[in-house]
Amino acid sequence: MPEQSDDPTAEQVAADLSAVLGRLMRRLRTASPESGLTPSQRSVLARLDGEGPSTTAALARAEYVRPQSMRLTLGALEEQGLVERTPDPDDGRQSVVSVTDTGRTILAGLRAAKHGWLSEALDAELDGAERRTLADAAALLRRLVER
Repeated sequence: MPEQSDDPTAEQVAADLSAVLGRLMRRLRTASPESGLTPSQRSVLARLDGEGPSTTAALARAEYVRPQSMRLTLGALEEQGLVERTPDPDDGRQSVVSVTDTGRTILAGLRAAKHGWLSEALDAELDGAERRTLADAAALLRRLVER
């Protein structure tokens, strides 16, 4: 008779992670002040802030959307003064998009609110060993995402 394992299947873990991470993301969004930004706009703004200036095409690939959708997202961010376009020094037919100081300020406020809520929740609900386990899980998730 084959030995039974207590290890969950990849499918079970995938379903559980998907559900809980979705709930966590929604909770983090409610912890942020109302910015008027869509989740896509927040993601693009954060990517530009973290990775630096980029072209529309490169952003579309990185965010897994069509270039047309990215143009709309960037247009909305540009209208709000959160990003700016400059000519691409390598290809004059393209432009490079970067975060403005206003965009960085908005992003810093959003991050501070989310991190504040999450830090307080971690401190109130988890002990040191549980926080270590969660830190280890975060490293594993990062590895999966960067794959």
